Amino acid sequence: MAEAALVRVVDGDTLRLGDRTLRLAGLLSPQRGQTCTTASGVGFDCGAAAAEALARLVEGRDVVCRVQGRDHFGRALGTCKAGALNANAALVEAGWALADEDAPDLAKAEAAAHDAKRGLWSHLAGAPASWRARF
Repeated sequence: MAEAALVRVVDGDTLRLGDRTLRLAGLLSPQRGQTCTTASGVGFDCGAAAAEALARLVEGRDVVCRVQGRDHFGRALGTCKAGALNANAALVEAGWALADEDAPDLAKAEAAAHDAKRGLWSHLAGAPASWRARF
C-alpha cells in the first residue's frame, strides 16, 4: 500500500504520489493534448478533460493506493481509493477512461458510462478512434 500526503494528477490515468508515479490499473484515458470534438464540432483537449475529472475525484480526499505491478514504462500500476471511492472505477464510470481488456469489472462501468452518455461518451462522434471502435 502506498499513501501520500502530496497527490498530483499527471494525466487522466496517472498520479504522482509524493516522489512516486502511479498509473491507475485496468484503464486508459486520452493523453493530454489529444483533441476531441463536441457534437456541434467544437474541439477540446479531451486528455486535459480526463485529467480534470481525475483531479475532481481525488481533491480533498485521502488517497491510498495498492500497487499491483508495473506498466511497460516501469511505472507502478495500482488501484487507488480517494476517501471511500475507488478512483479507477469512478473515472471509468464517469466516462473519462476506457476499461482495459483484462479488467472485466471495469468493463461493466464502461458500458454504464456509454449507455448514460457520460464523459467522452457524450461526444462519441468526436471522441478518439479507440473509443468509437468500442461500441
